[in-house]
Amino acid sequence: MSVTTNRVVLQQGEYAGTLRKTSVSHIGLRVPDVDASVHFYGRVLGLVLQGDLDGGGARLGWGAGHHVLDLIPGETGIDHYAFEVRDDDGLVGIRSRLEAAGHAVANLDTSYLDGSVGVGSGISVSDPDGTTVHFHSPIWRQGENVADTGRRPVKFQHTTVGTAAVQPMVDFFASTVGFRLSDQLEDGRFCWLRSDKDHHTLAVVNVERTGVLDHYSYDLSEWEDFKTWCDRLTELDVKVQWGPGRHGPGNNLFVFFDDPAGNHIELSAEMEKFYDDAVHYSTRRWLPVPASVNLWGGQTPTWRKTSEGTV
Repeated sequence: MSVTTNRVVLQQGEYAGTLRKTSVSHIGLRVPDVDASVHFYGRVLGLVLQGDLDGGGARLGWGAGHHVLDLIPGETGIDHYAFEVRDDDGLVGIRSRLEAAGHAVANLDTSYLDGSVGVGSGISVSDPDGTTVHFHSPIWRQGENVADTGRRPVKFQHTTVGTAAVQPMVDFFASTVGFRLSDQLEDGRFCWLRSDKDHHTLAVVNVERTGVLDHYSYDLSEWEDFKTWCDRLTELDVKVQWGPGRHGPGNNLFVFFDDPAGNHIELSAEMEKFYDDAVHYSTRRWLPVPASVNLWGGQTPTWRKTSEGTV
């Protein structure tokens, strides 16, 4: 195999790694048929209706505690995505760094938070592609981490956004907000960022368009769950789009399927952990080839492209 990679080293500034206890919170999706999506997410993933949104939308979650998914009427796309900040003075620091960098920051209505730990607060800002991002204080998640893994995932795990320019997103999330690069492809067209011990809570991929949801992921408990889930999806007439496989970056197991609006959903397990309080890590650069995004090989879906050859 001959690979002639155009090497791009993604840069991150002094505030990279400031956040160490910030996790993914929830996501807002625009969908053409809210009722069909509510039915799908209940039937397949066990999400229940927690409330109605203005304009005919729906808010879904797992039992008590904070919501996982907002479904908003409209053309398929991402409306907003959110992170829960548990770092000490984390929200104050994020706001200060964003405002110093010239970003317009707005307060979130505290009623938006389902079951705050203490006094809830949050902020809203646009990422470099114009998509709304929320950061909020800790909330209760009683409905998560108690899953019957044969019937639903354990938790919402990460978000991957598509863009036409990766470095500005790294400037925003790492150099300003305080995430840190874990891995990147050597051509600079895909990167993975962490904000807690998980290998990534956010990933960014160049899809030649801005403001796009590439996929989002739910966590399964262990490898044995993947057989159950592939059988379950088949029984529900939900086509497996990719996998099972294992990613190189993150070393996590995966399988992908689509919701009725065409959003790519990943089920993941065994995510690599980083211990930044005890070990110094450098960003790893993977070859931009199919084997990096699936160590086990096999067919790569049409929507997951790499810039270099095959292995």
